[in-house]
Amino acid sequence: MPRRARLTLPNLPLHIIQRGNNRQACFFAGEDYQWYLRWLGEYARQAGCRVHAYVLMTNHVHLLLSADRADAAGQLMKALGQRYVQYVNRTYQRSGTLWEGRFRSCLTQEDAYLLTCQRYIELNPVRADMASHPADHRWSSYRANAQGEADPVVTPHPLYTALGADASARLAAYRELFRFELEPGLVDEIRRATNGNFALGNERFAAQVSSVLGRRATPGKSGRPRQMPKLDSGGLFDDP
Repeated sequence: MPRRARLTLPNLPLHIIQRGNNRQACFFAGEDYQWYLRWLGEYARQAGCRVHAYVLMTNHVHLLLSADRADAAGQLMKALGQRYVQYVNRTYQRSGTLWEGRFRSCLTQEDAYLLTCQRYIELNPVRADMASHPADHRWSSYRANAQGEADPVVTPHPLYTALGADASARLAAYRELFRFELEPGLVDEIRRATNGNFALGNERFAAQVSSVLGRRATPGKSGRPRQMPKLDSGGLFDDP
């Protein structure tokens, strides 16, 4: 049975997760994380991708990015994955696969879910009991987004920039979002959308994605979705 085509659209945020094969470790030392991040920034720029948030865990990676082209994220992940596997196999004198097949992803509705998805990603070490606070985990974008630490990988999304009139206000507003943990229902929603290659957003957003791409963006029967009225591109994915 052919695998379902990935949902991707230019300039719409994409949440990505890539796991180690059989959920085994893919990072073994501090240098491994450093090289991965260096190549992430390099290949993201080459592919026309902007990384808004990330976290590197022991056996998997989360990214939130926007891309200039629909195929850019796939190009980024292919180049990055190959380069990193070559490094790991050479460094640790191993062979064979490192990653668990295709990366998983979901298109993310900007206004309603982008900052929620950033919180989901940066709170991952806390949910995994690897840190008591997201700032305690070195290999994530939290220190850049919440504390202003320089990070060449991170490109702020316009919705993040709109949190405050200046850097100090933005950082304070972003930290305020982390006063409370995400509701379990939201965590489950993000996981279902990412693992299933569905749209993460409200029903209108999912219907619009389905209409534009000509295939379903939510769980259900396969087949071409019902045709929706055409919307002007300026308001295609805006809430009413």
